[in-house]
Amino acid sequence: MARHREAVCRLCRREGQKLFLKGLRCFTEKCAIEKRNFVPGQHGQARKAKMVGYGVQLREKQKVKRTYGLLERQFRNYFEKAEREKGPTGSNLMVMLERRLDNVIYRTGIAGSRAQARQLVLHGHIRIKGKKVNIPSYLVNVGDDIELKSNMHENAMVLEARNLAKTQGVAPWLDIDPANFKAKVVAMPRREDVQTPPMNEQLIVELYSK
Repeated sequence: MARHREAVCRLCRREGQKLFLKGLRCFTEKCAIEKRNFVPGQHGQARKAKMVGYGVQLREKQKVKRTYGLLERQFRNYFEKAEREKGPTGSNLMVMLERRLDNVIYRTGIAGSRAQARQLVLHGHIRIKGKKVNIPSYLVNVGDDIELKSNMHENAMVLEARNLAKTQGVAPWLDIDPANFKAKVVAMPRREDVQTPPMNEQLIVELYSK
């Protein structure tokens, strides 16, 4: 499947804020937003026109899509599913994205970024209720026990991610056991549980409603 192969820090610069795509690097002075907080490209520093209407809506969609590491077709499919569910479409969309297995692995602190989490899932290192699940888009449910395969507990990338997670907020809908690289889904995520980066899903609803 096609993925963004270029420097992901350019994506943060394009959106003008941290999307936390590079794990530990996002919390250091090496972060691109800390050094060059302007649009990438030859004329990036000169592009200061204020966006309105469609431009604002498009940028919000791109920000959310890039934060969760999705392609356009995937993102549109999630939106259409969110429309069919009861309740506000925007909130349904955000909850669905939070329930993705790669995002859950990131939230538990087993991986330092969603890209790292996706790699762990694809390589078969994740178990749900004792069974291997290698589908990053798998939607977790209440009661799911999630754990990292034991031979990965000493992996340098995993240990770095766990240390980083100690300084970050905890997802209240997950019961996390960092010492054993385990977590349990104790509730469905709520819209208010998704705080970083700031997102305005209503702009996405408006964009797709045109």
